[in-house]
Amino acid sequence: MKRLIALPFRKSVEIAFLSIRVRFFRSLVTTMSLVLAVAFLCFMRSSNDFAQGFLATGSVEAYQAIVQAGYDVSLETMTIAASAKQRWIVTLSLLVCIVGIINAQLMSVTERFREIGTMKCLGALDRFIVRLFILEASMQGLAGSLCGAIIGTMAAAASALLSFGTGALSTDALQPLAVSIAISVVTGTSLSLLGVIYPAIIAARMQPVEAMRVEQ
Repeated sequence: MKRLIALPFRKSVEIAFLSIRVRFFRSLVTTMSLVLAVAFLCFMRSSNDFAQGFLATGSVEAYQAIVQAGYDVSLETMTIAASAKQRWIVTLSLLVCIVGIINAQLMSVTERFREIGTMKCLGALDRFIVRLFILEASMQGLAGSLCGAIIGTMAAAASALLSFGTGALSTDALQPLAVSIAISVVTGTSLSLLGVIYPAIIAARMQPVEAMRVEQ
């Protein structure tokens, strides 16, 4: 006899949202690591954007202030690019973040053995289990990435004000700043989804009898 339970997508979203609410503090721990990583990424990119906007004023004082602040300025194109050190630090922080997400999601699977087993005994398909984990990761990833991007942008703006004054808040920085925020949000959400793939597969392959046998 085949297990045939195909809940509508909206119901899957409701179940995923309720699961996050029930495990709020566990979800918060997972999300916070993502918030910090995205905030750092957005801070680095936004800082360069503010500095680039300040450099676009064309004044000698702006160029000197930016160089003294430690930014790498290309004399040919008069643009600011992230240094190799910055790229390495950002990459390392994102790797640490994704490892933390995988670890937290694996712990979540362990805690939800009975829940997953019950759903499978009731006829839930493997793809339904995977869908739940992906939806939860998407919600956490989007929320955490948005918070991280806001924090990173605000921190970069404050740093630019302290370093360069109000001249750093130039309208020339608005478009690249919006791009940096979008890249940070997409990167954070993608990391959250990548981090949940392996735990979701483990949860989907779980045998109902073994899951129900686990003592809690």
